[in-house]
Amino acid sequence: MEQKSLFSRMARKEDPQNYADKDGHLKPVLGMREMIAMGVGTVVGAGIFTMPGIVAADYAGPAVVLSFVIAAIIAGLSALAYSEFASAMPFAGSIYSWANVIYGEFIGWLSGWAVLAEYLIALALISASWSSYFQGFLSGFGIALPKALTASFNAGNGTWFDLFGALSLLVVGHLVSRGVKGAAKIENWLVIGKIAVIILFIVVGATAIQLQNWLPFVPKHVPGTNFGGVHGIFMGAAQVFFAYIGFDTIAANSAEVKDAQRTMPRAIIGTLLIATVLFVGVAGVLTGMYKYTKYANNAEPAAWALRESGHLFTANLLSVVALVGMFSGLIALMIGGSRLVYSFGRDGLMPQAFAKLDSRGLPFNATVVLTVLGVILGAVFPVGMLANLVSAGTLIAFIVASVGILKLRKREDIDHSGYKMPWYPVLPIISALASLGLFFSLNKDALILALGWVVIGAIVYVLYGAKHSNKG
Repeated sequence: MEQKSLFSRMARKEDPQNYADKDGHLKPVLGMREMIAMGVGTVVGAGIFTMPGIVAADYAGPAVVLSFVIAAIIAGLSALAYSEFASAMPFAGSIYSWANVIYGEFIGWLSGWAVLAEYLIALALISASWSSYFQGFLSGFGIALPKALTASFNAGNGTWFDLFGALSLLVVGHLVSRGVKGAAKIENWLVIGKIAVIILFIVVGATAIQLQNWLPFVPKHVPGTNFGGVHGIFMGAAQVFFAYIGFDTIAANSAEVKDAQRTMPRAIIGTLLIATVLFVGVAGVLTGMYKYTKYANNAEPAAWALRESGHLFTANLLSVVALVGMFSGLIALMIGGSRLVYSFGRDGLMPQAFAKLDSRGLPFNATVVLTVLGVILGAVFPVGMLANLVSAGTLIAFIVASVGILKLRKREDIDHSGYKMPWYPVLPIISALASLGLFFSLNKDALILALGWVVIGAIVYVLYGAKHSNKG
């Protein structure tokens, strides 16, 4: 009987009206500007100054531009699915909540669990990168931390705790806990500054472009490696795909958006278009300024290219904006991730204290939980080997959303008066297959880690979630 009860619980679908009632206490204060800023702040992180050079050197050469376009097309297909879900069901938790309604509790939980890894690892990676950049910035003034406090635990290197990484997360957690509207305003200004400097890089860098650096545009494939040819382009696309995590960040805040049926689709698609133009622009200019081989193992290819071409002021400005860009990304991730943790608590799949709202109607406890977990993961444990798990979690969510459209259209108890994904059912199927193909393009370590994380999630559900779920 107990086993039958477990399977019955796993397949149990949430009533969308219950989510609407539960999330009704969250205040709709976010508009189009805040949502696009949040999306662009997450998608166009500091990686825009590093990924194009690294992926060009390791995988695609000048054709890294095509890697970004392919990743954007696949992400764009999923963005259309996200837009329809966000319009029809503007609930906190995005794919977790939608999958609970469409597939049932177990698939919903695993989808949310995959996205939780995405948020935690992204927070840890970006906070560690911010710490590294900030320490480099301070070193110019002769300021240095004791080595033990400069990076996450590594006994061989003599490092024990990443102090600045932890402080960055604590500051961001505090900002978000004070109110999403205030944090979103700060995000707006940070994103405006970041985009301005990206455009400045494209304009200044374009003056140093030498056409021969783009030739051959698609280098020949090197047998036994992932470099060159069509294979290299698609491997590059798999590497940069994690940048498009911003769609889930936007969708996770649907319950706090004004006029969600109109705002959400426009914000999601707008983020995609802006981000793709900026990524392609930077990648094209970067590979045109110097031969792509120059960027191998270069942690700051954009700033290096500017310095080498004599644009010292722009190079230094870009380094400062990289700090700003990472901070804006942390804000967006903290807001989206805390709403996901709130959703878990709301449904009893994690302690219900996580869903408790403070006097301002904000999920304070969920924000604290995400902040603490981010600090532990980013400041204590080495996180480099987990980087590809971010892409894995994103792709799992995109596959679930794309297939879910096929089931969503059949639900008569859900309002479909808003945005609809075009060319149904062909486009949702193509979207799911494209994300699935890119998922299996990830390296073996990423796939093994993703499988291990899903297994842990299933165990957590059986031991805790299934016994404490409060659906209905």
